[in-house]
Amino acid sequence: SPRLGNLYVAPGNAASYGTNVPLNPMDFEAVRQFVDTHDIDMIVVGPENPLVEGIADFFEEHPVKIIGPCREGARLEGSKEFAKEFMVRHHIPTARFMSVTEETREQGMHFLESLQPPYVLKADGLAAGKGVIIAPTLADAKDTLADMLDGMFGGASDTVVIEEFLTGIECSVFVVTDGEDYKILPVAKDYKRVGEKDCGPNTGGMGAVSPVPFADNEFMDR
Repeated sequence: SPRLGNLYVAPGNAASYGTNVPLNPMDFEAVRQFVDTHDIDMIVVGPENPLVEGIADFFEEHPVKIIGPCREGARLEGSKEFAKEFMVRHHIPTARFMSVTEETREQGMHFLESLQPPYVLKADGLAAGKGVIIAPTLADAKDTLADMLDGMFGGASDTVVIEEFLTGIECSVFVVTDGEDYKILPVAKDYKRVGEKDCGPNTGGMGAVSPVPFADNEFMDR
């Protein structure tokens, strides 16, 4: 943008659009010092971890503008269980689910038996986009649930969300808001399976397309 003076990227990126700085985004005090010494006007937070840990709250009293939700808002991304319960509470259509911990392991196994294959299991916490496993058979799903509860994703899978599998096309609609007004950004679609023809394990999104061909005006109105 012609409005942009300097662009700093922390902890760095292979793209050469800005100046890479070896700064840990989780070290909020170090980020503040960099902001103060480099005359930064705006912080755009990309990773989920700093948002979940409250970087927006940390800068609430600071004059710099920060793009990203507060800790409470970031819970929608930081906890799959919280997000599912939020959707149920506000009557937002979502797949049937059950949250499972070590104490409710057996109930989780029975819930899997009530579903049709394939089976979706999600680590409740952040797992860098890799905490979702789609198991093709009931036996695989039960083994996966046991592995996740036993620490497959560390503390992120202390709670596992089992979901009914839904087929269909997915896209993401991004909205920026200050809590009163909002702006809808261009729609994007990412491709999560690592292999060609939608096979293999899930990733955080190997490739993305925007605009999305099927997200026309009629689709967006609906």
